[in-house]
Amino acid sequence: MLERVRAIAVDQSFARHLGIELVRAETDRATLRLPYREFLGEDRVNGGAISALVDLAATCAFWAHPGVGANARGATIGFSINYLELVVAADLEASARVRRRGGSICVGDVSVTDKGGREVAIAQVTYKLNP
Repeated sequence: MLERVRAIAVDQSFARHLGIELVRAETDRATLRLPYREFLGEDRVNGGAISALVDLAATCAFWAHPGVGANARGATIGFSINYLELVVAADLEASARVRRRGGSICVGDVSVTDKGGREVAIAQVTYKLNP
């Protein structure tokens, strides 16, 4: 289970490009870190970068379950994000948890915080996962 989560969080090329780090993962939960780098935005961290962090964290939480088989397939089918605070040149951490795991549709919540623990974004993610 955790090997698949690690592969999603840090081994895929897009996650590597962003510099994503896996902080922790357990059943139905995952926390990822996005270290600040200048290309994420000089005057503010781009909302697209924050959205990517949200999507990756939620995806990891959905895959962090012992019932997800080796041949599973999944994809994000929608999410809603609210940006709460401006982020300037700061590392971010996204904590995701599964709220509801159905037969193939999962719903999760994600909270994004800065290094000081200030919540800067919240999101709800819907994901289709054929375990």
